[in-house]
Amino acid sequence: MNNLKASMKKFLGNKNTVTILGVILCLVILYIGYNYRINSKVELVQVPYAKETIQPRTYITQSMIGTMNVPKSFLVGKYYTRTENIVGKYSNYNTIIAEGSLFYTDLVVSKEDLPDSAFQDVPEGYTVINYPVTLASTYANSMAPGSYINIYYKSLNDNGEIMFGKFISNIKVLDVKDSSGQHVFENSEETRTPAYMLFAVPEETHLLLRKALYLDEYDVELILIPNTATLTDEDKNTVRVSSDDIENFINSKTVFVSVNDLPEVEDKVKEQNEDNTTNNQ
Repeated sequence: MNNLKASMKKFLGNKNTVTILGVILCLVILYIGYNYRINSKVELVQVPYAKETIQPRTYITQSMIGTMNVPKSFLVGKYYTRTENIVGKYSNYNTIIAEGSLFYTDLVVSKEDLPDSAFQDVPEGYTVINYPVTLASTYANSMAPGSYINIYYKSLNDNGEIMFGKFISNIKVLDVKDSSGQHVFENSEETRTPAYMLFAVPEETHLLLRKALYLDEYDVELILIPNTATLTDEDKNTVRVSSDDIENFINSKTVFVSVNDLPEVEDKVKEQNEDNTTNNQ
């Protein structure tokens, strides 16, 4: 026993032996560390993915979801790991979930949390108008959400002469919907016909529009025109009445009219559109 201890002491006391053992220990540590890093990089986890392209506001069913194994290192952000947490929810209003994509948490919402994007950025004191339109009056769907339009005014004056000019400018289009309330521009796989354009104007401007549409005897027509001018930030945030003459004319003819007698914009424009359709047949 003493001889064994003496031999070990002599063995470990040899500098060359200690160096060799140190090198071997370092190699073992490097090997273990390398394998750990490699294994962590290639570790596979099972995640749900979209088997087809899912359009905005779409109810997600089991048939739309597959599962696949993906290296854990490839995954970033917050995503669903269980299919049952996705089925029965909806794709968000502002996104398309591409075929093969993971279901990230910000792409999937419950029905009660599904907002109407049209009302997200309406300034305080503004009134949202649901304005009836046709494919022709939207210039074949060229007025998309986020673009700007002007409203032109056309009518007769007291002398039977035609008044025409820019009436209200810098109106931001909030949304365009079809007759069933679906968003015309949110689905890239369906052709939807515009029926309503949503935009917001200050309440006093909303009242002025209603006054204008009250003047049946002057054959008032409001015309939507795309705003092609380059707008400053101030312009984008300010809806303006562009013509004092038109505003004064309208106010002078409705000075004694009660607000309760003024037509709603949606109802009156819809009535005009139906009359125009009938007359053109």
